[in-house]
Amino acid sequence: MNQDNSTVMDGQKRSLALRLLDRIEKMGNRLPHPATLFAVFALLVAILSDIIYRAGITAIHPGTGKVIEAVSMLNPAGLRFMYSNMTNNFVHFPPLGIVLVAMIGIGVAEGSGLISALLRHMVTSAPKRLVTAAVIAAGILSHLASSAGYVILIPLGAMIFAAFKRHPIAGIAAAFCGVSGGFGANFLIGSIDPILAGLTESAAGLVEPGMQINPAVNFYFMVASAFMLVILGTWVTEKFVEPRLGEYKGAHEAFEKVSTNEKKGLAWAGAMALLVLVIVAILVIPENGILRDPETGAVLRSPFMSGLITAIMIFFLVPGVVFGIATGSIRSDKDIVKHMTSSMKGLSGYIVLVFFAGQFVYYFKESNIGVLLAIKGAEVLQNVGLTGVWLLIFFVVLSAIINLFMGSASAKWAIMAPVFVPMFMLLGYHPGITQAAFRIGDSVTNIITPMMSYFALIVAFAQKYDEKYGIGTITATMLPYSIVFGFFWIVLLAIWMLAGLPTGPGAPIHLP
Repeated sequence: MNQDNSTVMDGQKRSLALRLLDRIEKMGNRLPHPATLFAVFALLVAILSDIIYRAGITAIHPGTGKVIEAVSMLNPAGLRFMYSNMTNNFVHFPPLGIVLVAMIGIGVAEGSGLISALLRHMVTSAPKRLVTAAVIAAGILSHLASSAGYVILIPLGAMIFAAFKRHPIAGIAAAFCGVSGGFGANFLIGSIDPILAGLTESAAGLVEPGMQINPAVNFYFMVASAFMLVILGTWVTEKFVEPRLGEYKGAHEAFEKVSTNEKKGLAWAGAMALLVLVIVAILVIPENGILRDPETGAVLRSPFMSGLITAIMIFFLVPGVVFGIATGSIRSDKDIVKHMTSSMKGLSGYIVLVFFAGQFVYYFKESNIGVLLAIKGAEVLQNVGLTGVWLLIFFVVLSAIINLFMGSASAKWAIMAPVFVPMFMLLGYHPGITQAAFRIGDSVTNIITPMMSYFALIVAFAQKYDEKYGIGTITATMLPYSIVFGFFWIVLLAIWMLAGLPTGPGAPIHLP
């Protein structure tokens, strides 16, 4: 940042906006751990179920005509349910198994160095005029692994911009907007997709038991969003962020390029990824394909779609192993297992969170509170006329506001999905469009809230280039991305709905 801008930022330290950010940061830091929150929520559901049961509140299910009554979790039957099903609530929580299986493959791809090399190769091989777009696209692609973008790409973005005699903070901003601001978009299925799909499936089961939501439920919308965000992010970086930052006066450092050995590994990994896709195509595309439904021959409701997470695991596992063998990072089966184990270690906190989240979700389901809220909420929305595009826009804004105070996407969706997915289903909307709307709101405010778990890390990366950079600096730098992404992403959602396009395979806008 040039001297004039530095002076401006120093003068802003006592502004209302920065004081508000400081207050939000303090409030967020005082919140309990998400696992504790879910334990509290589970207890509140049990108490609320008894209150609603005693009040005699009922609703008529619009699909079956059945009278829905609350089930108390504090009477003898409810207490027996909570005691005897604690293990089942944990083990049968849909996202748990899905995430563990996916991370076996992703862990090998990440541990072998494949994902890191792929990201570096992507941004370093791009022409100079496409560097910004390449950094943002790589940030969006980094969602394939949980934290690779934050830890690897964001500091790399600064170094790449500095190498091209551009301001390194602009490189941080470009990478950050792709990694975090574009969290709801991607070119491929990422690690968060199975988690959200599992939570959506659990919530949809409150209205339609047995309904399946596959991890690709938002795939079409995600890909379109990814291309749009790359264009918008490039425009904001080059037209707003860099001119505001001015000329960088610091030292320009070199960055680690992709080695010849890594390039060889990427070539072999790419060939194996292509081979995996060809094998899957052979099993799915022919009318008598093994992974099609054996009775109807359908693809959308088939072993392939219900076991899509297996394909995702293999898609990462096989190229990851091949890359590791080619580069020497994998020398035996012990190294493969080590990478798998390492990825599981990173999930220890998530597994604890899932235990309490599972209790909350299944108490919510067993007590019928979710169905009652959905039916009553749908009736209110119909009475006030808030339906269609405006309903989903309202939900995007609500998700964005909540995201300012609660960072974890899976934790937020575990709370919101049991209410809003059934509610919107009763208004005729497929869970896929509800999840897509949530993902927009969950993404656009990530880059301006200190509640985002990696926000402090971004500040630390920025302070490497200027120790005066703080939360207010990063927020001011990223705010244009948040505004532009939010506006145009909502426009894309509205166009998508009005055109009646499916958000993914088997995910129409409206329920049949």
